[in-house]
Amino acid sequence: MTKVETDLTIDQTVTDFVQAYIEIGRIHRHDAIYVTNRLIDLLGKQSIEKVSPSLNKVPPLELFDALVAYAVNTDLIENLPSAKDVFGAKVMDLLTPSPSEINRDFWQAYDNSPKEATDTFFTISQQTNYIKTREIAKNIEYTHDTDYGALDITINLSKPEKDPKEIALAGKSKTNYPDCMLCMENEGYEGHLTHPGRANHRIIRMDVNGEEWGFQYSPYAYYNEHAIFLSKVHREMDVGIQAIKNLMDILTTLPHYFVGSNAGLPIVGGSILSHDHYQGGRHTFPLERAEEEYTFKLKETPDVKASLIKWPMSVIRLSSTNKDEIIKAADKVMTRWETYSDESVGIYSETYGTPHNAITPIARRDGHAFELDLVLRNNRTSQEYPDGIFHPHPPVQHIKKENIGLIEVMGLAILPPRLKDELQVVRAYLLGEGESVDPIHQKWADELKEANQINKDTVSDIVDQAVGEVFLQVLKDAGVFKRDEQGKKAFRTFVDYLVTS
Repeated sequence: MTKVETDLTIDQTVTDFVQAYIEIGRIHRHDAIYVTNRLIDLLGKQSIEKVSPSLNKVPPLELFDALVAYAVNTDLIENLPSAKDVFGAKVMDLLTPSPSEINRDFWQAYDNSPKEATDTFFTISQQTNYIKTREIAKNIEYTHDTDYGALDITINLSKPEKDPKEIALAGKSKTNYPDCMLCMENEGYEGHLTHPGRANHRIIRMDVNGEEWGFQYSPYAYYNEHAIFLSKVHREMDVGIQAIKNLMDILTTLPHYFVGSNAGLPIVGGSILSHDHYQGGRHTFPLERAEEEYTFKLKETPDVKASLIKWPMSVIRLSSTNKDEIIKAADKVMTRWETYSDESVGIYSETYGTPHNAITPIARRDGHAFELDLVLRNNRTSQEYPDGIFHPHPPVQHIKKENIGLIEVMGLAILPPRLKDELQVVRAYLLGEGESVDPIHQKWADELKEANQINKDTVSDIVDQAVGEVFLQVLKDAGVFKRDEQGKKAFRTFVDYLVTS
């Protein structure tokens, strides 16, 4: 394509892009000339030919792709995923309300209903490509039935793989600003090789127990309306009683969302412990649907119903319409668990002064009631299990070896992208179309081959369900009180301690 043809094509694309976003309400017609001129500048041009919008409508994000492609083809940016991400965020920033506007509109909508406010913010985040809807759609998702209910399985394909050239250049691009990916200073930040483009990133400011916090959506969401709540202050995670108070306060503000926190210790915590934050959203996880096995009362909080949940991990559920009483009950459970040891099942609260017990808390509303799940965790290691005693054990690490964080605890497996190709090789092997598989899967594949009658109609389901069974075992490995008789008895002993102490 000649330069003249390229210029004519981009002129039409700019015109159609602006028109498309006028039609979906992201650009006001009075802003059309302004946005067009800002795009001209961003594309390294001084002018465009005036053309009419095309009669053949092209989806807005395809027009967006064409703008990014033009920047690559004309050497405005390098043909690297990070450069395209940064440039794309700059384009979409032109359509995104300013932080003050988006906060004003959110809280005005909130006066009608919390749901209307989050619906509006979520839609804007999708339309401006901050939430990567097309990439998220690539994920492989299915459910796996177990005795604990159906577990959700996802092979995460949404996050782009790093380009080798980017990896080589990454060391030259590191900065100390923002302090981390969750800091409020990411709002509007250009980004670079090692930091995603955040020009179109917006954060809702909200009060959480007298502090300023932020509320945003995750660009690569793992579930519906995957939200992140973050402290304005860059400080380490502290999952103590203040965290419980904060979760309850967020639920009071956004009663249609759940909100939870990773545990505050390594191995059993999340990937970012350096910034105080929680995750939430509008999604029903398998844990929420799990059955009660045993109920009890704590004498200081008779209005709180406490129960043990039928789940592969060790979960105490607290429920009450009285928020303050739930916080009080949670304080007792967390305080007692922090120093609790039971040598009979390998639970030690500390070794040589290093604490091991932690809690993964998850809060939600059930009508007028507040519901709080406290998942008991322990991050101790040993010579036999150097990655963690209550962590995925070696036999399951060919599928999942990463930390078991908040999302997995609730029954949603986030599995690595390598499995897409690796499991396809396993399927071929089971059908006799290959001599071997990746060594990490060989023993597992041979066991599947021996245990099942496999043909082209059944192989995919057999592999999917086998992966589901591995994830179930992952959760069992992470449970501090196992599901055998000894583990159940030990869990009841801890409950008796809570009731009587």
